[in-house]
Amino acid sequence: MIKMTRRLPKISLITPTFNQSQFIKQTIQSVLTQQYPNLEYIVMDGGSTDGTKEILNRYSTHLKWYSEKDRGQSHALNKALKMLSGDIIGYVNSDDYLLPGALKKTADFFVKNDDAYWVTGKCRIVDENEDEVRKIVTVYKNIFLKYFRNLNTNLIVQFISQPATFWRRAVLEKIGYFDEKLYYDMDYDYWLRMWQKYKLYFIDSYLASYRIHKNSKAMMSPVKQFQIEYELSAKYTSNKFIRNLHRIHQYLSLIGYKIIR
Repeated sequence: MIKMTRRLPKISLITPTFNQSQFIKQTIQSVLTQQYPNLEYIVMDGGSTDGTKEILNRYSTHLKWYSEKDRGQSHALNKALKMLSGDIIGYVNSDDYLLPGALKKTADFFVKNDDAYWVTGKCRIVDENEDEVRKIVTVYKNIFLKYFRNLNTNLIVQFISQPATFWRRAVLEKIGYFDEKLYYDMDYDYWLRMWQKYKLYFIDSYLASYRIHKNSKAMMSPVKQFQIEYELSAKYTSNKFIRNLHRIHQYLSLIGYKIIR
């Protein structure tokens, strides 16, 4: 592992996007207003036609951006991962955003914990208007994060929020890139691969907001997403008890989401 110096480590942050001009300005501003002094920010656009490129061009002095057709979100992330040079890595989708102080809290954690390779924090769920929703889901995830944070529980319950998760460059060098065959849950697959080698640490603060809206994957096809999630969980364990618990949890979750909606 590369030894951290007393300086703030360089954070490389990625935003993959495609036709999300409605939200991407807020995403960008949430990153730049962190005023983190050692930041590399890369936006990978899949060839948007909705005004996204015009927005990106306005911020071109503060970030690197590329716009070209890609083979999906995982491919966009991997292209950026091959470019970056930071000590710490994370990504924020273009409909999500960071909360104030997130990058400084993350950097401070890694500086103080040389043995930590990846860390996650708490994450709010918001709607199109930034109103917090599904609060009971957030509380439920936070309980797992704080008290039941281990590989077996994550094989049953996906409690890690992607925009609030960061990892050292050494992890990338060890486990590689995102699976480009996955349209859903490429983050969950990556977390499970990290779990095989590294303990997950936790910052007990809200670091980001995850947005659900009519065009988000979570809203458009939750059943399909849960099916892929189960297949990924089963890929990393042969324990039938854990697999069955995952199935039961998904069934109850779908019922719960219907009630919430």
